Amino acid sequence: MPDEGKKKVVSCWSKMTEDKIQEAYSFNAGYLDFLTSAKTEREAADKISQLALAAGFKTLEKIDVPKAGDKLMITSKGKVVALVVIGTQPMEEGFNIVVSHIDSPRLDLKARPIYEADGMALLKTHYYGGIKKYQWPAMPLALHGVVVKKDGTVKNITIGEKAEDPVFTIADLLPHLAKDQMEKKMSEAINAESLNALVGSRPLLQREDDPIKAFVLNILQDRFNIVEEDLTSAELQLVPAFPAREVGLDRSMIGAYGQDDRVSAYTSLRAALEVEQPSRTALCLFVDKEEIGSSGNTGLQSLLIENIVAEIMHKAGINDYFSLRQALAASHALSADVNAAIDPNYPEVFEKMNNSFMSQGVVITKYTGSRGKSGSNDANPEYIARIRNLFDEAGVIWQIGELGKVDIGGGGTVAQYIAHYGMEVVDCGVALLGMHSPFEVSSKVDVYMAYQAYKVFMEKFSSKVGHQAQVMEKRGDTPWQKTTSDLRKWSERLAEQQR
Repeated sequence: MPDEGKKKVVSCWSKMTEDKIQEAYSFNAGYLDFLTSAKTEREAADKISQLALAAGFKTLEKIDVPKAGDKLMITSKGKVVALVVIGTQPMEEGFNIVVSHIDSPRLDLKARPIYEADGMALLKTHYYGGIKKYQWPAMPLALHGVVVKKDGTVKNITIGEKAEDPVFTIADLLPHLAKDQMEKKMSEAINAESLNALVGSRPLLQREDDPIKAFVLNILQDRFNIVEEDLTSAELQLVPAFPAREVGLDRSMIGAYGQDDRVSAYTSLRAALEVEQPSRTALCLFVDKEEIGSSGNTGLQSLLIENIVAEIMHKAGINDYFSLRQALAASHALSADVNAAIDPNYPEVFEKMNNSFMSQGVVITKYTGSRGKSGSNDANPEYIARIRNLFDEAGVIWQIGELGKVDIGGGGTVAQYIAHYGMEVVDCGVALLGMHSPFEVSSKVDVYMAYQAYKVFMEKFSSKVGHQAQVMEKRGDTPWQKTTSDLRKWSERLAEQQR
């Protein structure tokens, strides 16, 4: 079918005034800084906390009884942040919740990472999340994370981000000797156990056994007071060692590592910082572990969201479990996560009538999952209709989208875990090129529209249906026409619309 999936592409750029476009460019300057300075979930949580405190948010213990307009912050394990703006309505009537994740695909160091082989010292890694392994060799890498010593001392590590810092890298095989490698499938060309990063080549002359490894360990001890055994209680990650950059001669795009899902984190953060006196209590939540299935005690398969809401309600003097469950079930949420933008280099994996485009606004994704919607939330149409109406009234430019062709693959978000409590949830975020690669690309206008979408949702979404009652048509009320005259008129109108 030569023109299957053809649809008119209407860019945000043509719908926005020049003033709005300049606002979008200015907004993205802060986003660039955030991406460069927050490359791990711990760094993102710390940056979010700093910005929230500077904007007047207070930690929960500093509030006696929260009242309407109060701005609260809850943190957990250095990887989770919740920002809360108390509304005027009772909490039992539900919250307006925006949830994003702040972890990204990367290379974690193993618990015993340093070894020596063939005149070099290397770091063993274990990849985290869905990566294409062949994308990670032959590029500069930075080391980020924490090392916790036996006495509880925490050492924060960042090596490779400053211009004068050394970097790390995984050497690729030269093409002259890569005949067998080049004949393998892309998924097999790079083995996970060969993703070992160079960390040194100079020997410690006083040592006979593993002198190069010994030299590296001496540096760690001198600079950070870390011994090899301390690495067993560490979280160290290798990430791309370059800053976020503007992409294109028109500077209309952002290219950076970790935009999945820190684009949602930053835009929802900025939105939450500006929410004032909402009717419903607004909860902006930043979580961990989404890229590996939202597992663990910092992921949303845990009781994380339940515990946070319980803390807030307890402060307000609401302590019974029924009220907590009532509040969660009555809540409405946006799962703030990215979708895939149609890539003209790979048109064969996209279904253009139903997939999302760059620069066409924030993407509403009714369902994610794979193939038969496995692992999906599949939002209710009544809720999507209300989101559409909210966005349209606020001038938020949006599009509908799903992730590629049905049988090609798929993916999931946190939506299914939030929906577990009975609340209404739909995915809403920015379309990216190169998702899960070391250099993902977004459109500045889409980033700006995501911020606008999250802000109007937290501020103005109402649990109460508007004054217009739903019109339910009965099946069979209008019989099918026996003549084709009306059908011809209908087909002519359709053809005119398509033109």
